[in-house]
Amino acid sequence: MKTKFDSYMINDMPEGCKRCLKGEKLVLFMTGKCPRKCSYCSLSDKRKKSLEIFANERPCNSVKDVIKEAKENNATGAGITGGDPLVEFEKTYKFAKALKKKFGKNFHIHIYLPTNLVTPEKMKKLSKYIDEVRFHPLFLQMKTNGEKTYEYDVKKIKMATKYFGQKNTGLEMPVIPEKVDETLQFIEKIKDEISFVNLNELELSQTNFDEFTKKYSFAEDTYSVATSKAAAQKILKKLKDSKLKVHFCTAQTKEVHQYNNRLLKHNILPYGHRNSDGTVIYFAVYAKEHKLSDVKSALKHHKKIFVDKSKKRIILSQEILDDVLAEDVFKVARVMEYPTFDKTVLEFWEE
Repeated sequence: MKTKFDSYMINDMPEGCKRCLKGEKLVLFMTGKCPRKCSYCSLSDKRKKSLEIFANERPCNSVKDVIKEAKENNATGAGITGGDPLVEFEKTYKFAKALKKKFGKNFHIHIYLPTNLVTPEKMKKLSKYIDEVRFHPLFLQMKTNGEKTYEYDVKKIKMATKYFGQKNTGLEMPVIPEKVDETLQFIEKIKDEISFVNLNELELSQTNFDEFTKKYSFAEDTYSVATSKAAAQKILKKLKDSKLKVHFCTAQTKEVHQYNNRLLKHNILPYGHRNSDGTVIYFAVYAKEHKLSDVKSALKHHKKIFVDKSKKRIILSQEILDDVLAEDVFKVARVMEYPTFDKTVLEFWEE
């Protein structure tokens, strides 16, 4: 069944996905380090080598930073990812605990994990504060299919199910066109230990570009592998009578719905105008050759202004725009940007 988010599902989807699609999930990136070297990994080289923590686009040095981002994004949950969050297990545990303590038991947290570093001790601790665990199977990065690889993952996932419960344990993996049979075989082996399978459309990235452009053709969007969606539909068809919740998340689902919905949830600065895609328009005077305090002093008689220190600018209400322009003292810029921590500028006009 196709959803309104341009994804496909059988028997519903897990709670983490439901909130993510609505834009309600904070993305908590714990580390770029990972014991695996998956050729299809979409992380940039910079992120792979980084030990820096990010909450959405915000670099974080403390729990306070993460909580601040969660508040500004009006998040009702978090998805913990990497790399492998277990490389930084103590930090992962600390941050999950802090989020749960701050926002309560209804703040839903899920985590993405390779199986390499999974142990009973870690699963037991994490299950106290993390609601849902999603495993990335090892066989996807192997050149050949092997029972030993299946057995290794099945053993680790069974171990986790003891602590998280079958309802809260599942798989999350990209749909690799040439691995359809192996994917179905693995799901068959693990189906009694999990309740959901999340499939993601295979996408082009900076780090897999050379391999993918030689190996695959691409869809009209130019960044998703053309045959990945067809492969996912084969898997969905095979699993149509399964009791598992199966959700196929397309590239369009992530780019058009998930991300835009998160932008729409994010707080914006005073006097901004939010567009339907989540971007924001501000009219502002930037302190370039002047001190910000001097610009503020010169405009304070207008009252409906906001000082944005992070961008060294004074944001104006549209109500006073004509008056400020008539004074002909400062140039006024019309800026369209994301409401995120980095406030990436998309369009800029200055008069």
